[in-house]
Amino acid sequence: MSTFASSDLDDLLERTRSFVRDVVLPIEDAAEGDVEAAGGDRLRVELQQEARARGLLSPHGPEDLGGLGLGMVDRVPVFEAAGWSLFGPMALNIAAPDEGNMHLLDRAATGAQREEFLRPLVGGQVRSAFAMTEPAPGAGSDPSALRTEARRVPGGWRISGRKIFITGADGAGFFIVMARTSGQPGDSSGATMFLTPADVDGIRIVRHVRTLDRSMLGGHCEVVLDDVFVPDDGVLGEVDQGFANAQVRLGPARMTHVMRWLGAALRGHDVALRYVTERQAFGGPLAESGLVHQLVADNEIDIAATRALLLDACRELDSGGRASASTSIAKTFGAEAIGRIVDRSVQMCGGLGVSEDLPLSRLSREVRPFRIYDGASEVHRWSIARRALRKVERG
Repeated sequence: MSTFASSDLDDLLERTRSFVRDVVLPIEDAAEGDVEAAGGDRLRVELQQEARARGLLSPHGPEDLGGLGLGMVDRVPVFEAAGWSLFGPMALNIAAPDEGNMHLLDRAATGAQREEFLRPLVGGQVRSAFAMTEPAPGAGSDPSALRTEARRVPGGWRISGRKIFITGADGAGFFIVMARTSGQPGDSSGATMFLTPADVDGIRIVRHVRTLDRSMLGGHCEVVLDDVFVPDDGVLGEVDQGFANAQVRLGPARMTHVMRWLGAALRGHDVALRYVTERQAFGGPLAESGLVHQLVADNEIDIAATRALLLDACRELDSGGRASASTSIAKTFGAEAIGRIVDRSVQMCGGLGVSEDLPLSRLSREVRPFRIYDGASEVHRWSIARRALRKVERG
């Protein structure tokens, strides 16, 4: 948990806002939110060097490895501020999947693994990827369908399988790979996490899967693992405990996704508020219209509700709880509310809202996949309902 005093957090927040709005946002606007067009990994290195110089890099990273050590609750305003620009999370080294991988490695890595993998990740020297999702009928919303196999060999393991939608894979320095070490697809146990450098024999990026979003560095890739050797010291956590270790990552990562995308939605809302205040129509500013009042009010309600659910889940995580229910609720509501906020903002701005003259069209493009990423809303609803029904069944 963060040891930041309130005044220190306020200072960090203000410096984050200034960096994102003055330095990062103009670059995003010039490239219309396309990170590869803006310079890709070269841009990341440049922005992270500036963030480091300003004392802003990896605010969530462990302090002993160069991060600022923010707890979950204290991350909320800082990550929101970074999310004001689509490139802000990348600039501060808090983008997915690296941010979630840092949290996982901080909890599960051995001392040697922390030095080899976590330290350079926190410092921005490398990027990473988390390889769990597979083409059908493999693991996706149902992780137990995992088909990638790891078999024991002298000195380690050999991993074979195919992964898809692996964010950041192109250019990653290392992978965290989920593979089955026992049981059969459909079993709720028997998975293990492995750490491997990306440049070992047998790892091959087949293609970039083109998606709506354009701001995620390294794309969403299909990756083949062909008899990849991982030594015994590359096991992350315990053998056959991969699904349990994944929960260490998933809850916090879902909440930081909400933080970042809420920042993007706040920007969209701000753009719309300024537009309706200045735009004259039907004898006065649009802001005097009752119909616009409803859109503005509904946005304010969704912002407040998302933040409240987010903070509730983050408090539970900071206290050491698993927060399975609260993070599912916050992720589901937040992903849908963020989409509504941006969509209403587009509507308030009319033709300009769907044009490239304003950032709203690209914000709409970027936030839509969040209802699928890190668990589709329907899967979370199933999980939320199942927990509620089990409470009744247990009396």
